[in-house]
Amino acid sequence: MTMVMERRESIGAATPASFDELCRMVEQMEVPDGFQAEIIEGKIVVSPWSKGTYRPVMRSIVHQLSGHEPEGHVIDTSPHLFTFPGQGRAYGPDLHVSDEVATDIDSIRLPGASLSLVAELTSAATADIDRVDKVLAYGRAGVPVYLLVDMLERSVTVYHSPGEAGYRRHNTALFGDSFTLPQPFDCKLDTSGW
Repeated sequence: MTMVMERRESIGAATPASFDELCRMVEQMEVPDGFQAEIIEGKIVVSPWSKGTYRPVMRSIVHQLSGHEPEGHVIDTSPHLFTFPGQGRAYGPDLHVSDEVATDIDSIRLPGASLSLVAELTSAATADIDRVDKVLAYGRAGVPVYLLVDMLERSVTVYHSPGEAGYRRHNTALFGDSFTLPQPFDCKLDTSGW
């Protein structure tokens, strides 16, 4: 059987499932190569991985953040599922910086509270979730910095000062510009090669 999807697909249970049940379903799913599963608004959402052309942007971010991450935190682009049980959400960010000790566990469910930065690179399949749902969820969870790299609009928005309504502050720059990431990173990010 061949499965081809250019956009995300939601998989809902016949009866509403608890967040823990949804997490167990994701753990047991055989997601086709090239796709990842996340939990959004009580549904398992399967969407395509980022395109290969996104890799240089991710490598640039990793390179520029290296040495500026909080003590004990590591930068990674490997697929991991960070959970936000109180919000019924579990995301697999494109790039993340998290507490190495808190995420050294024998589970695919990693604690969202361990994150100090997430970066999402939008695609046609994920743009609305990255621009709206994740801004609210990451902010409510207290993730200090959310870097939204809008590959469609060719812009970068840095969300910071998290709170119950999402993020209280954000700055947007076009590809080609430089800007400063706020604490706990406090470093320049140059997008000229993007």
